Amino acid sequence: MSKKKLTIYTDGSCLGNPGKGGYGAVLLFNEHRKELSQGYKKTTNNRMEMRAVIAALTELKEPCEVTLYTDSQYVKNAFTKKWIDNWQKNGWKTAAKKPVKNKDLWLQFIPLLEKHDVTFRWVKGHAGDPENERCDDLARTAASSGDLIVDEGA
Repeated sequence: MSKKKLTIYTDGSCLGNPGKGGYGAVLLFNEHRKELSQGYKKTTNNRMEMRAVIAALTELKEPCEVTLYTDSQYVKNAFTKKWIDNWQKNGWKTAAKKPVKNKDLWLQFIPLLEKHDVTFRWVKGHAGDPENERCDDLARTAASSGDLIVDEGA
């Protein structure tokens, strides 16, 4: 049986960096659409970009084939340029021998990427892509809402 194929768009936003932040995600499967968002009290833009992807992939109930669009080079390159593999080999140190930032979230990615076949695609932010713009709206609205939670690890 073949895996379900779906498309996911994600974005993170931070009002100040660090500051209040939020993420937005749009999951598209055939005619189905689901939107996710959450705001955080104090976080960073990179953490929100990462949390958007983690939330979207966690939402999937079975292994899927995913085309994931992000405007974050940080998130995309961690996988397409194999940064995460090198960080793990080097004991979670960068090439400059410094501790990898956001290790807690990278560790959440690993089992999700083992479960799902994810192809990362970069989309230029704020360039008119309707789904990327929707994710940005979701993220900004979440960051501005009264429903902010603590970003453990930030």
